[in-house]
Amino acid sequence: MEKELQPWAEEGYEYVVRPCSSRPWEGREVVVIMEADPARKELRPTYRLLATTRTSTMQKELQEAGTRGYVLLGLTVGKTEMGGDEVVAVLRRY
Repeated sequence: MEKELQPWAEEGYEYVVRPCSSRPWEGREVVVIMEADPARKELRPTYRLLATTRTSTMQKELQEAGTRGYVLLGLTVGKTEMGGDEVVAVLRRY
C-alpha cells in the first residue's frame, strides 16, 4: 500500500482518513482515503506504512520513524493473508 500512496502524494493528494472495509468473503482490508488540497501544491509528503503482528515491534518501528521526522496519522488492525491480525500504521513526513 505504501507504493500505492506515494504516487498520489506526488500528484498533490494527502491522506485524510483510514476506514476499514469488511467483505464477508475476503475479511477485513485496510483502505485509505486521500484528497487533493489546491492550496498545498508545493508540499509533497512522503508516506510510510508499518505493519506487524507484534505490538512491541510496532513500538520500536514507530520510535525509529519518529526520529526520522514521520508523524503517525492512523492506526488500525487488519487481517493477514494467513488469517491473523496485524497492526497497520500510516505515517507521513514533509
